Amino acid sequence: MIKHAERDTREHILNTGEQLCLKKGFTGMGLSELLKTAGVPKGSFYHYFPSKEAFGVSMLERYYAQYDNRLATLFGCDCGDAPEVRVIRWFENAVEQFRQQTHITGCLAVKLSAEVCDLSEAMRASMEAGSCKVQEHLARTIEQAKQSGAVSLHTESYALAQVLYSLWLGANLQAKTGRSVAPLENALAHVKQLFANKPD
Repeated sequence: MIKHAERDTREHILNTGEQLCLKKGFTGMGLSELLKTAGVPKGSFYHYFPSKEAFGVSMLERYYAQYDNRLATLFGCDCGDAPEVRVIRWFENAVEQFRQQTHITGCLAVKLSAEVCDLSEAMRASMEAGSCKVQEHLARTIEQAKQSGAVSLHTESYALAQVLYSLWLGANLQAKTGRSVAPLENALAHVKQLFANKPD
């Protein structure tokens, strides 16, 4: 029972911190504000996290683990869609989310990618590990598309996955900066064109 309560408290702190970071960024989120919003004393925070940086690493690891599960479903074969359709849907989801909310929400990768890389080596490494998992999902799905013979892709699968991830991240950042869905729509159109190339 005690261990369960501890997990709940730790999860509550991480979830509260993630929501604050999505609004204010990591540096903009003060520890006092986090504790007040979460309703926990300072001692409870330091029981789970030796520092704010350690909290940031745990928060990113938690976020990427959850995102990895969502991508496993999105890119998995169980949905019955062709591999290229699954990649396209990833971009379509970003476009749809922006259209509904008129801004980028719920994505620490977009919110913190530029902020923490020079701030904390440990957090940078956590983000790098998480982004590599995203690219691995993409690479496997791209390879499936190539093996199916339905599309003509000559670039090595992981290299193309890196390009597509950069395109997705950059388009999200541009959409956020310009408060316009256009960068995401342009990225989606480019990906659709890429996978429209049929074998000769």
